[in-house]
Amino acid sequence: MSEVRAAILGTGRAYPEGILTNADLERMVETSDEWITTRTGIKERHRAADGEYTSMFAVQAARKAIERARIDPIDLGLIICATVTPDQILPSTGCLIQAELGANRAAAFDLAAACSGFLYGLTMADKMICSGQIRYALVIGAEVLTRYVDFTDRQTCILFGDGAGAAVMGPAKGERGILSTRIYSDGRYAEQLYSPGGGTRIRPSAESLASGMHYFKMKGNELFKIAVRSMTDVSREVLEESGYSPDDVKLFIPHQANQRITDAVASKLNVDSSIVYSNIAYHGNTSSASVPIALDECIEKGMVSEGDLVLLASFGGGVTWGGALMKW
Repeated sequence: MSEVRAAILGTGRAYPEGILTNADLERMVETSDEWITTRTGIKERHRAADGEYTSMFAVQAARKAIERARIDPIDLGLIICATVTPDQILPSTGCLIQAELGANRAAAFDLAAACSGFLYGLTMADKMICSGQIRYALVIGAEVLTRYVDFTDRQTCILFGDGAGAAVMGPAKGERGILSTRIYSDGRYAEQLYSPGGGTRIRPSAESLASGMHYFKMKGNELFKIAVRSMTDVSREVLEESGYSPDDVKLFIPHQANQRITDAVASKLNVDSSIVYSNIAYHGNTSSASVPIALDECIEKGMVSEGDLVLLASFGGGVTWGGALMKW
């Protein structure tokens, strides 16, 4: 019996029509376009309107991915929604997505690994397909992060945007498919990026909301160093495991957190800037949606061809990180 390998069969993306520019932020908080651009590379980000929520964008992205994969939603055996901004506590956003899609035979759940969520989900789906337990999986990264941003905090409010990216995975044909994945976490750094309120530890109340306990808190300088080291190490690991070097990579898609982090990781891997994809200027940090949105854009732009090695890497709150190498 030949070994089954999983591959991405179709991708899709979606995000709000609303856009929050650096000029808009200048009118909201003490900052400037130059300050934001220099430190992050971000010029604008999508922002959900009142009445818009995470599963709306997840479903839109998923439908595109399913159509491009040329499968029926009923054939899906698994739906993973990677998100830290679910529609509600119960049921999972994954189940709400499943109902909207009519994927009635799929197991569905949410996965909370922050910005690494999509690669966590990709890893889980890969293993389930390779084991033969399922044939097709839908992995989604979807976030409405601007609901959890304190627009009086200029350190964090400039960073985050909203959107969703999705990928349908199934058995690979020929030599293509997922070659290696690795995921990690280190909870000792939890308070580098976290939202303290809203759970059972600091439950929602008038007092906790008034004090902003549900907003994102971040220690940027410390996170920068950990992010660069972690994404560099995991990228090397998946390459070495598959018998390749950074020179063999045709497209590198890192999590879009900060352009300076992207540049530092690319430098440490010694890969040419021409193969490193960046869309942070127009999306900001969309957490778990970042990598799948970028991948869908690259496919649409014709930046990846059959047989190309594609490297993905991410880092997020938790802290979590992950890497994946695939042959397109």
